[in-house]
Amino acid sequence: MAGKFDLAHDYARITLAGIRLFNGVAALFAPATLARQLGVDPAANPAALYALRLFGVRTVLIGAQLLLRDGGVRAHSLRVAPAIHALDASAALIAGERGQLPRRAATTAAIISTVNTVLAIVALKRGT
Repeated sequence: MAGKFDLAHDYARITLAGIRLFNGVAALFAPATLARQLGVDPAANPAALYALRLFGVRTVLIGAQLLLRDGGVRAHSLRVAPAIHALDASAALIAGERGQLPRRAATTAAIISTVNTVLAIVALKRGT
């Protein structure tokens, strides 16, 4: 039965890495599109593009860590992943509540980060 649990951990880890890489690459290479999806006018808020690119760099790096062969780096990334994603979800909810993001965009971001939090918890192996 341990084999099935190992597969669940690995599937969750790889799925989380894929989500991170997709969102990170989108933020890096199409920040204006992502800004518009968040309800932000990139022409009126050009600093948002910079912030999204920073988010993209961070997200690509933490996504790639989950795919590395180095078990130590991967284990560290798995240990911090639940906190990272739970804080991302909280930040989205706070931004929505304060009117810094439209409620729909904030809710979408919070849902994505909550799914990531669940995947991060599932990806953790006991003793990791």
